Amino acid sequence: MTRMVFINLPVTDLAKSMAFYDAVGFTNNPQFTDDNAAAMMWSDEIIVMLLKHDFWKTFTTKQIPDAHTTAQVMLCLSQDSKEAVDAIVSKAVDAGGKAAPTPNQDYGFMYGRSFEDPDGHIWENAWMNMDALADGQPPEM
Repeated sequence: MTRMVFINLPVTDLAKSMAFYDAVGFTNNPQFTDDNAAAMMWSDEIIVMLLKHDFWKTFTTKQIPDAHTTAQVMLCLSQDSKEAVDAIVSKAVDAGGKAAPTPNQDYGFMYGRSFEDPDGHIWENAWMNMDALADGQPPEM
């Protein structure tokens, strides 16, 4: 089996969350989607599983935190350019997300912005000029 990453997120409204993730560039995999969960593909190796709260609770007895008021993780997607970073944040806002839950970053060789999904999960988006790292860490760091 190919190495893959499955990111499981609790969501309050599955249809709304699916529409949001579709709008920012994820694709639904209907093979792993039903009334309780949806597989949203970022790539063949990175899949976000959106799980309704009641279904999520079948996997753990831990309380589901309110991601609008608490943060446990920040997820990050790499982008091909600064423009792609700006574009995905714009798409997220247009689809009902919130821009800039974390500070923007612009170090010249690295650029990042973030958004929250409708449930408050934070997604960083970053572009990095890997050629700038050829001689070690840039002085901007």
